[in-house]
Amino acid sequence: MKAIVYKSTGSWYVVKTADGQFHNARVKGIFKIDGITSTNPIAVGDEVNISFENTEEASAVIEEISDRHNYVARVSPHNKRQHHIIASNIDQSLLFVTLKSPKTSLGFIDRFLIACESFHIPATIVFNKADIYREKEIQQYERYREIYTDIGYDVLLTSVEKGEGLEDVRKKLVGKKSLLGGHSGVGKSTLINALFPDYALRTQEVSSWSGKGMHTTTFAEMFDIDENSKVIDTPGIRELGITAVSKQELSHYFPEMRKVLNDCQFNNCMHYNEPGCAVKQAVGTGVISEERYVSYLTIKDTIEENLY
Repeated sequence: MKAIVYKSTGSWYVVKTADGQFHNARVKGIFKIDGITSTNPIAVGDEVNISFENTEEASAVIEEISDRHNYVARVSPHNKRQHHIIASNIDQSLLFVTLKSPKTSLGFIDRFLIACESFHIPATIVFNKADIYREKEIQQYERYREIYTDIGYDVLLTSVEKGEGLEDVRKKLVGKKSLLGGHSGVGKSTLINALFPDYALRTQEVSSWSGKGMHTTTFAEMFDIDENSKVIDTPGIRELGITAVSKQELSHYFPEMRKVLNDCQFNNCMHYNEPGCAVKQAVGTGVISEERYVSYLTIKDTIEENLY
C-alpha cells in the first residue's frame, strides 16, 4: 500500500495512506545498511510502500521507498561525512529570516539557497518580525531585497503583530508542497499559526541571554492546509553545511554568476585570482553584488572535497 511520510522521529514515522488515514510506521531492517551517507534513509515527504503487521493495523512497516524527485539536505551535525535530509519531493521552499532577535546572516541565507538551487527548488525569502525593525534593520532589509530580487528570488516582508505580508505568504502556499526553513526563533511557526490556527504549532520565545531561538520543532512534520496544499515545518537550523557540492560547481548555484561563467578565460576558473575572470569583472561593475561574492568565497573555503 502506498503512503506518504508526514513525520519522522528517527526511529518511528507517521505515514498517510491514500484513504486519508494516518498510521505509525517503522523501517524494515533492509534500510539500515552500511555505507549510506544519509543519517535518515527516510524523510518527510517521501513516498513509500507499507504493509501491516497484523489485521488490526496497529502499526505499519515501510517496505520500500520510491525515488525522490528532489530533496533539501544539510551536513549532519554529528558526522560531517554524512548528510541529513530535511525533506523530500517538495515544490518550493520558504526561508524565514530575521534581522534582529535572532539575526540571520547573509551567509546562512546563501547556503540555504544553494541547497535549493542544487535541485532546482524555487525559493522565497521571508523577512519576518518587521514590527521590531528600526531604521538600521529597515535599511539592511532594503539592501537585501535589492540583492535577491535582482537575481530572481521572491522576497517578502512580514509581521504577525502588524498583520503585514501574511496574505502574501498564504498565496504562496496554495497548491504547493512547501518546505519552511530557518533558524529557531525566526517566527515561522507563529506565522503559520496566524494563517492556520487549527495547527497550533508549538512556539517559544527567543532566549534572552543568547539572542538565539530555542528549539521548539524537534522533528520535521508535514501538515495539510487543504487537499492540494501542504507545509513541512522543520526543526530550527543553527548551521547549514553544503552537501554534495564541489568547490568547482559552487558558482553554478549562484544565478547571477551562472549568467557569466562562460565568459571566463579559463573553463576551470574558481573566480578568485585567475586572469580574465568574468565573475570578478561583474563584481567590479556592480552586476554581481560584493556581498554575494564575499559569501561565495567564504562558502567555497568551507567545502571539503571528497566527502561524498
